[in-house]
Amino acid sequence: MPDRKTVAVAMSGGVDSSVAAYLLHEQGYNVIGVTMQIWLDEGLYELSRADGCCSLSAVDDAEKVCGIIGIPHKVVNFKDVFREKVIRDFIDEYSHGRTPNPCIVCNRYVKWESLLQWSLENGADYIATGHYARVVCLDNGRYTIQRSVTDAKDQTYALYNLTQDQLAHTLMPVGEYEKPEIRRIAKEARLPVSDKPDSEEICFIPDNDYAGFLERELGSRTPPEGNFVTSDGRILGRHKGITHYTIGQRRGLGLPMGHHVFVTGIRPETNEVVVGEGDDVYTSTLSCTGLNFMSISGEELPVGKSRRLFCRIRYRHPGEWCTVYRTAGDRLEARFEAPVRAVTPGQAAVMYDGDHIACGGTIEKRETE
Repeated sequence: MPDRKTVAVAMSGGVDSSVAAYLLHEQGYNVIGVTMQIWLDEGLYELSRADGCCSLSAVDDAEKVCGIIGIPHKVVNFKDVFREKVIRDFIDEYSHGRTPNPCIVCNRYVKWESLLQWSLENGADYIATGHYARVVCLDNGRYTIQRSVTDAKDQTYALYNLTQDQLAHTLMPVGEYEKPEIRRIAKEARLPVSDKPDSEEICFIPDNDYAGFLERELGSRTPPEGNFVTSDGRILGRHKGITHYTIGQRRGLGLPMGHHVFVTGIRPETNEVVVGEGDDVYTSTLSCTGLNFMSISGEELPVGKSRRLFCRIRYRHPGEWCTVYRTAGDRLEARFEAPVRAVTPGQAAVMYDGDHIACGGTIEKRETE
C-alpha cells in the first residue's frame, strides 16, 4: 500500500476482531489494536471475566493477538460515555415500557463516535471492527452498509445508525468471509482465540437477568407491580412490574388462562401490561422516529412520498416487504405486505434496498396500540 494508511482496530479479544486486525495488517495497513475499557465497576469483575466482548480477559486476549501479529495494542477508557449513552438509555427505555437494543446505541456512540474521535486524534485514518458487514460507497456518493457474504452471521441490522462521516472512515474486512473461514484464518495465523466461543449476551448483564439489573440500578424508582389487562381494560391478574416484560412474551406471565397468552402491549402511564391471543401479537403497520438515512438520503424520500423496501424489526427477524411512507421530517410509517410478529417499541426498524441498508429508525408504536 503506497501511502500506508493507519487503521485502529476495535479488538474485543474475540476471533472476529482479531482476524480483522490480521487481515488489515496483511493488506499493508499500519494497524493499531485498541481495546475499549467500558466495564463499570469492580462488582462486575467476576461476572465479566469469561468471554464477553467487554470482559477484563478481553484485554489479555487482544494483547496476545497483537503480539503475535506484531502490532501495538492500546487500552482506551470509554467507561463514562458507555454509562451515559448505553446504560442510561437502557434503563430509561425499559422504565418507559420499551425494549431497547443496547448494541445499536453502543455501536453508534461508543464503538464509532468515541473510538473514531480518539483514533483520528491519534493519527489514524480509519477504524475497523470485526462485524459481519461491508461498507460500500454507492454511485450516488453515499456510504452504506451492505450485507455480509453470510446471512447466518450478518450484523448489518445493528449498524443502521452510523453516520456518513463514520462510514467514510470505517473498514469491515470480516464481512467478506463466512465464520468457518475466519476461524481457519485465525488457526493458520496461530492466533490463540481461533476456537474462542462467540459472546451472545449483553455485556453489562452477563447473567441475562435484565429485571434484576434494572432493579439494582433503579432502586426505589423501579416500576411497581400492576395489572395484567385485556386490550379493552379487563383485569386478568397482577404483574411483577413492566420491566419484566416485552412484546410477544409468553413465558413467565403466571396467568391461569388455560391456554397460551402473550404480551401485546405495555402501558407505562397506567402501569398495565396488555395480554392477548397469539393473533393479537401480529400487526401490519408500525411507525418509527430517530431516522438515519444511508443508501438513500432524506431528500430522496421527502415527506409525503413512499418507497417499497424490505424491513427487519429485530436482529434475528428474517424481514418482510413493506411500503415506507415519510409522514413527517423525523417519522416513517411502514405498511407490511404480510403481518409481522411482535413489533416492539424501542427496537429498530431497518429498511433494506436490495442488500444495502436504505434507512432506519427506532420503533415508536404498532398499529394495534
